This record gives sequence, structure tokens and C-alpha cells, in this order.
Amino acid sequence: MQADYLAGVTVESIAESLGKSTRSVVAKLSRLGVYKAKTYTTKTGEKVQKKDETADAIGAVLKMTEAEIESLTKANKTALVKIFTALANSKPIEE
Repeated sequence: MQADYLAGVTVESIAESLGKSTRSVVAKLSRLGVYKAKTYTTKTGEKVQKKDETADAIGAVLKMTEAEIESLTKANKTALVKIFTALANSKPIEE
């Protein structure tokens, strides 16, 4: 199985030849340290960033409490990204 995968045989083909499910083959190859999961990207080719990560970044910049950050995660992702971009390009607030 490992040799087939490293030779370029698809996981689906390996699973079919062994009479196992695709998930079973993926799990075994993962345990062997051979299988590499697909990396997901956005339509523009950028790395996917979760809303929680964006909200956490905004909260860190604005020194928000955990409860305030939690409420931010309910906002639209596009809005969060725009807010973070605007904050990243602004001058720091002096207290």
C-alpha cells in the first residue's frame, strides 16, 4: 500500500484493490506518515483563514476581552477581514 501510494497510485485505486474504504486507506497512510492532506486555498489562491483567527487578531490589536472577541466571531467574514486590514494599515491608539 505504501509503495503504491509513493509510486503515484491514487488512494481510491488502492482502496478498491484492497477491498477497503478510502478513509481506511487514508488513515493507514497517515499513521505511516506518508499521506499528505490537500491544502485548501481560497478562490484567489490564498491560504484559508478562519473567522475565529481573524476575530482573535482583531481582538489582539484592540486589546479586547475574550467575551468581546467571541461576539466578533458572529460577524460576516468579509467584514472581519476588512476591519483587520484597516487596523493593520492604521496608526496605533495611544492610551
